[in-house]
Amino acid sequence: MRSFNVKFFILLLILQTKLAVAIEVGAQQSNRYLPLLEGKRVGLIVNQSSQVRDSHLVDFLINNQVHVVKIFSPEHGFRGDQDAGAHIENSIDVKTGLPIVSLYGKQKRPTSEMLIDVDVLVFDIQDVGVRFYTYISTMHYMMQAAKEHQKSFIVLDRPNPNIQYIGGPVLDTAFRSFVGMHPIPVLHGMTVGELAQMIEGEGWLTGSSKLDLHVIPVAQYDALDHYILPVAPSPNLPNQQAIYLYPSLCFFEATAVSIGRGTDFPFQVFGHHQVRLGEFGFSPRSIIGAARFPKLEGEQVWGQDLRKSVHTGFDLTWFVEAYTAFEQQNQRFFTSPKFLDKLAGTNIIRLALEQGLKAHQIEAIWRQEIAEFEKKRVPYLLYQR
Repeated sequence: MRSFNVKFFILLLILQTKLAVAIEVGAQQSNRYLPLLEGKRVGLIVNQSSQVRDSHLVDFLINNQVHVVKIFSPEHGFRGDQDAGAHIENSIDVKTGLPIVSLYGKQKRPTSEMLIDVDVLVFDIQDVGVRFYTYISTMHYMMQAAKEHQKSFIVLDRPNPNIQYIGGPVLDTAFRSFVGMHPIPVLHGMTVGELAQMIEGEGWLTGSSKLDLHVIPVAQYDALDHYILPVAPSPNLPNQQAIYLYPSLCFFEATAVSIGRGTDFPFQVFGHHQVRLGEFGFSPRSIIGAARFPKLEGEQVWGQDLRKSVHTGFDLTWFVEAYTAFEQQNQRFFTSPKFLDKLAGTNIIRLALEQGLKAHQIEAIWRQEIAEFEKKRVPYLLYQR
């Protein structure tokens, strides 16, 4: 009994000590990256999530006499208040007067002219660990540009709220697009810093030169930590529940089914106005900055409320059940089959559904590929698994 009590006490002490030591994201560790920026002209790839305690990274660097010359903004814009897929124009930051170059407008990669006055590029954006979340595609294009033009590239790492989960099909490069650029699963279980190292290390960038890449890891962090995001990463992922459900519900974007865009709970519900998918009712409406023209706007939609469900990882069950319900009522399920294939990174899911396979049968198809991916990523991992 005494031995058990001693072991329990030690375990409790370790846990309390770990909880008392707060993690520090890369941006907070200025002593590690400010020397790399001294005397340099700096371009920042940032959005509303790029916080250093109570300051935005832009303001923090300027206050520390860093020569920031330009801001590059991803999907949803610099302030994170633009609709998904909305084209964003170049602009000027009112507070600092800095030019803001949109990487989600007429072009998604920088031109040579955009980088001519930049020596170092700094990426600091909160990701959610899902392949089709386009911040990592923006990072890829900026890394490629840095490599081509001999610019240094610094990643200020942040935790991945889905880091404990790996699932979904591994992308077939034949289906490569801006919503899926790398041969990784839908849920890859890596931070952006780890992924940046893998992108460079696996030769996924073109060109023979070596990228001058620096990753500032998160301090006091490992993959067992449960991390709640302090800032919503985008307008339609407003909370942790949406972030957990996003990998499993996003495929509905290519179908007639609503996943709650135009409600106060996007990516936490799903439903349809003609094919009843559950007993929960909602009605999408236009919300500027989140869903200007939501699917099924103004319709009474019936489906499922997942706000209190316990769900993590990747699960095709809801998607397969909805497909079956549409088939039984002779209703059109896929509104954009090609977009589904891009999101999935393969046509396997669509073809398997047409063949009548169940969710567990479909998910078994890519089990071996995931095992191979897990081995391949090992050299690039920064945190204890």
